[in-house]
Amino acid sequence: MESPVEGGNKEPKKSVPDSYYVRLALRIAADFGASIAVPAVLAAFAGTWLDERFGTKPLLIIVCLIAAFTLTGVVLVRKAKEYSVLYNRD
Repeated sequence: MESPVEGGNKEPKKSVPDSYYVRLALRIAADFGASIAVPAVLAAFAGTWLDERFGTKPLLIIVCLIAAFTLTGVVLVRKAKEYSVLYNRD
């Protein structure tokens, strides 16, 4: 029986090995994980310290966390675009 793909039973060209995609996935997971965790932890410590210093107990930690989450979102979008280029390379 003939294959529905044009060209018959030919194997598709593999210009990028599978190991490249495995390494890329691990790199993305580590990079995104660090990009989310590090700013959140630093913002929590900084906000707590500032709240204790100025006596504004919950205010500055909330402000710091909102700033960290906003910047993290911007950074993740930028990194996703960069990794998209690496993933789609031929």
